[in-house]
Formats: sequence, C-alpha cells, structure tokens
Amino acid sequence: MSSQCDCVFCKIVAGEIPSACVYQDESAYAFMDIGPVADGHVLLIPKAHYDTIDQMPASDAAAVLAALPKLVTAVKQATGCEGVNVLQNNGHVAGQVVSHVHFHIIPRVTGDRFAFNWPAETYPDGVLNELADKITRAITD
Repeated sequence: MSSQCDCVFCKIVAGEIPSACVYQDESAYAFMDIGPVADGHVLLIPKAHYDTIDQMPASDAAAVLAALPKLVTAVKQATGCEGVNVLQNNGHVAGQVVSHVHFHIIPRVTGDRFAFNWPAETYPDGVLNELADKITRAITD
C-alpha cells in the first residue's frame, strides 16, 4: 500500500517507513515515539491525513479517540508509571512538529524530567465572559 502524500506519518501507516506499532484499527494507528520524552511514549494518529485537529470531521476524531482509554491503560500497565499526560499540539506555534494530527501518550513518574511552562493568569474584569460569548457564538454559527 502506497501513501498518497509526503507526510512521514502517512508513510508509517502505509508501511513505507517502519514503526513499532502497538495498536491499530480501521481509523487509528498507535506506535512508539522514536524521540520519546519518557520510556513508553506512544503516538496515536488517525490513519487518514489531517494537518490539524480542527480539520477532522467529528466522526473521524471520535473513531480515533475511541482507542485512547485502552492505550493509556496499556501504557500505564506496561511502564508502571504513576500518571500519563495526553498531549495534542495543534499548529506549528503550539509545538506541532509533524503536520499530521497526533496525540502523545506520555508516561509520568514523580521526579521525571518532563515539565510544562504553564504561566496561568487571571482575566481582567469582563474579558472572561466576553471571550466565552465569542466562543459560544462561533460554535453555534
């Protein structure tokens, strides 16, 4: 089976590039990340190509994400980790390196080296509700 695009993940799904596959079904493919943040770091991708998650039809996203609970369970069992981060970077500015939707399943243990820079703040008066209204309108448009 030959891939239709020049995407590295599409080539992995097509078998043109080898991977350590841990799971697949008709919609999803999961494999070991070759640049792991932690031992047991797995990537879950749709078999169909979408650059970003907002390009995916809801039915395709649901089919891919149906595999997520079983993968998280398997990673936890296999690694003995204390927790798991599920991370999806959407767009280059958000840290997406490969332009194919993918979810990182990253095992975590106390004292590991993986960390987030999460500079949480608070909204000025009125801004929270203003943004909530804009987002709500965008969903219903």
